[in-house]
Amino acid sequence: MNVHAPRLTLAPEPAPIPTRKRTAAFSGGQVAVVTVLMLVVASIPIWTNPVPPLSDYINHLSRMQVIANIGKDANLSRFYEIVWQPIPNLMMDLIVPVIARAVPVYQAGQIFLIVMFALLISGALALNRALFGRWSAFPLVAFPLLYNHVFLVGLTNYIFGIGIALWALACWTFLRERHWALRLTVSTLFTVTLFFCHLSALGVYGVGLLAMELWRLWTRRQEPLGWRLVDFVATGIPFLPALPLLLQSPTMRLAEENYWERLGKIDGLVYAVQVYSDIAAFALLAIAIAGLVWAVRHNLMRFHPLFWVMLAVCGVVYLAMPRVAFATYMADQRLPIAFVFMLIDCADIDLRHRVVRRGFLAFLVVTLLVRVIEVDVTWAELSTSTSEFRASVKRIKPGSKVLVAYAKADGGDNVAEFGLVHAACLAIIERSALVTTVFSVKGKQVLHVKSAYRAIVDNEDGTPPTISRLLVSAEREDPDGPKYWDQWPKNYDYVYLLFTESDADNPDPAHLTLMQDGTNFQLYRVNGRGGAGGKPMHISAGEQKLLGR
Repeated sequence: MNVHAPRLTLAPEPAPIPTRKRTAAFSGGQVAVVTVLMLVVASIPIWTNPVPPLSDYINHLSRMQVIANIGKDANLSRFYEIVWQPIPNLMMDLIVPVIARAVPVYQAGQIFLIVMFALLISGALALNRALFGRWSAFPLVAFPLLYNHVFLVGLTNYIFGIGIALWALACWTFLRERHWALRLTVSTLFTVTLFFCHLSALGVYGVGLLAMELWRLWTRRQEPLGWRLVDFVATGIPFLPALPLLLQSPTMRLAEENYWERLGKIDGLVYAVQVYSDIAAFALLAIAIAGLVWAVRHNLMRFHPLFWVMLAVCGVVYLAMPRVAFATYMADQRLPIAFVFMLIDCADIDLRHRVVRRGFLAFLVVTLLVRVIEVDVTWAELSTSTSEFRASVKRIKPGSKVLVAYAKADGGDNVAEFGLVHAACLAIIERSALVTTVFSVKGKQVLHVKSAYRAIVDNEDGTPPTISRLLVSAEREDPDGPKYWDQWPKNYDYVYLLFTESDADNPDPAHLTLMQDGTNFQLYRVNGRGGAGGKPMHISAGEQKLLGR
């Protein structure tokens, strides 16, 4: 391997535009200050919402509660067990329960999310610094993208892994001309870390390295091909430890659960910039495109030659990826947000002119505020439903078994409904309950439901039954075959019916008694079960006022 090969070439300096005021660009210290201030602003929706309305997040957070407290909670230990295995989805499981020893699990989750944001932005800054040889404020344009559709789905381990992958690529670039043993050792450590974040995050690192080394292979084409190929292939050595880890992982049993879809590729691209409002997304795109066109026309933008190779490699990988890989949905649609971060890092802007620097700061402030206001206002509107749901959980007797069902088959498809999809898992955190939708698929999580209760929970991460299916299977087996909800009145104490209409009627008075009619949900007690002696639990005057009674 050639230790003395040339490092990644810096992009050529653009010709400066004529201005009356020419000063120095941002220093590293100034970039750090702006980064911290923007991170504080970007974090406002997280700190002000202990239960952010992210789809999978509450389910993951309930697992953190079990991991942190299973040894001292009799009900949790009755229902669940923790089986530690080399699963490529463990980063949150390793970090949050440790933090939860010092603070409540809700705050521990908030800290994890803020650290995740910090990793993404700092990793982007570091990679840009490695490519261009100096600190630049340009990667801060990625701040509004911290909130994206993939984040709303709650894929926190994967997004956390993107931040680590950016740091891994930065370190690879910094160490590219150092001794090969140091570079490969550091890369191996990152590879193992990324494996335990998520396989998709490990793949993002692999895509970035592939683009870097293809570009380097081309720039050194005057050297002997054989030696260049050896150097190129050696880049894959740090990935070798991931193979035995995967072979030893129960996740390997899911390796055949893959399928491709032609439709949805455009949606995946939109997911990188879209959150709740199409108008806000279009506004951000319009501002970004206008700023980019202005900067290019005035010869202020420069793109590292790696940009075009990265764009091509990311495009090919994205088109080739299946929709489901290792039984994990959105395997392809989650990739664009990571690729956008890497592409942003391959660009820079000349900020040595005062007017440009002021305009750039205005751009950062406006785009970040548009995104933060969009998210904060929407979460404030959704907080009523969240507060009602948290109050309803108090009506559940500790140690109960809770069945989750949908009032309509397409419930949860709307982004505004994401926070309700796994809200029932709050009963695990607050009431140490068994909830049918808890993530407990072997090979995906270390949390397992004990054998005595495994038959009455969802072991496939499927969609909960509709109320019409519950009515059919109340006294007999579901017509489509054995289901975990068969003869449900005998197995569960409570039923959460989600995505209901306002003032919806009790669908099954013979088996259910209404406990709370909330915004888009209803909580029912199964007749003869739940509460002391099968009677509704006492609701205080304060709770009645909160619930609007």
